[in-house]
Amino acid sequence: MRIDVLTLFPQVFEPFLAHGQIRIAREKGLLDVHLHDFRGFAADRHRSVDDKPYGGGPGMVIMCGPVYACDEDVVARGRAAGLERPRRLLLSPQGRKLDQAYLEELATEPWLVLLCGHYEGFDDRIREGLGYEEVSVGDYVLSGGEMPALTVVDGVTRLIPGVLGAPDGAGSDSFAQGSAGGDRLLEGPQYTRPREFRGLTVPEVLLSGDHGAVAAWRRAQARQRTAERRPDLLETTHFTDDDRSSDRSSSAPAGRRSSTPSAGAATCSSAGGSSRSLS
Repeated sequence: MRIDVLTLFPQVFEPFLAHGQIRIAREKGLLDVHLHDFRGFAADRHRSVDDKPYGGGPGMVIMCGPVYACDEDVVARGRAAGLERPRRLLLSPQGRKLDQAYLEELATEPWLVLLCGHYEGFDDRIREGLGYEEVSVGDYVLSGGEMPALTVVDGVTRLIPGVLGAPDGAGSDSFAQGSAGGDRLLEGPQYTRPREFRGLTVPEVLLSGDHGAVAAWRRAQARQRTAERRPDLLETTHFTDDDRSSDRSSSAPAGRRSSTPSAGAATCSSAGGSSRSLS
């Protein structure tokens, strides 16, 4: 996948792209990221990218000229690399709200172009003339589109086949279509060593070795956690007879406090134009 980011602050992205799953994806050749400062496409000697809004009002509006010129340069570069047409996304609080289904949709695209705004917003002819679809990360306003763009890049990258260590790793996440039997539910509780920590124990079913029982418990816990925290997600959930049966048998809390104190102190440790290419 190729992702081009049009921004006034490309330096914001560089540390983020050098770590974690995004770094791994780039090193494997699964992700190719290019940053473009559209200020470099300004036509005047002051490198102006914004101006006062027609009709008056507060703030400054990003002008068409620099963005159009940068977009055209990006498209030419992509086509020279053998790609056909990008899917253009403009980060905006007015857009379609980003969720896991939207990320899964975007992850199937070979080429994304992300446009990050600042100031009061964009001249609407940028959206209209270049065909950008607006994307929102939530019902709030940030000072720029860089953080939302990073959210898109991260969310899409981990869905690219071969990026995560486990082939089905992303499929078991909260909101994933593959989690909890296919419904978009929150993921249930997870546990690791030690078996008991400060009187809190791991549920016995996870230690049983019965994979069927573990799967049923996890699905029941996912539905229970979703009902408690995001009941709106249950409106599209399909319940089976097995689900109802496992609900009755898994109604106990996920973890419980041991009846006897632990023998000693437990410890935990953790283990280990102006464009540039970051592929």
